[in-house]
Amino acid sequence: MCGKVICRRCARTHPTVFLVDTSAWIRHFSRSDAFDLRTICAPDDRVLCLPVYQELLQGVREERTYRQIQHTLKAAQFVENPMELSLYEEAAQLFRLARRQGVTVRSSVDCLIAATALRHDLIVLHDDRDFPLLARVSTLQERQV
Repeated sequence: MCGKVICRRCARTHPTVFLVDTSAWIRHFSRSDAFDLRTICAPDDRVLCLPVYQELLQGVREERTYRQIQHTLKAAQFVENPMELSLYEEAAQLFRLARRQGVTVRSSVDCLIAATALRHDLIVLHDDRDFPLLARVSTLQERQV
């Protein structure tokens, strides 16, 4: 554990929890990369959101690997399930804020993931260039793997 945070939604103290982005999961599942999520956070200290779940599964080519990854991910805790319309609006506002400040975000899905993290005071664990940019224009907490 990396400490505790006070949740903006319920005002209770929670352990630091990571919203693990697709890019970090890809490195975790990759056979050619020695990266292991367990070196950063325990399974109980990480969560998923539905866009990450979709991105991961749609990129898997082999059926056997698909089933293994699906099984692993289904055991994780999900946030924003189902996702509310207001979360999509927050993601759109985040994208617009970045654009107004001259920051080019490549993926609107990354804005949705970032908005989820912001809403729940989560740290985005990633290997992606969009999250540091979004952190420059918001209070997003992010950590590169």
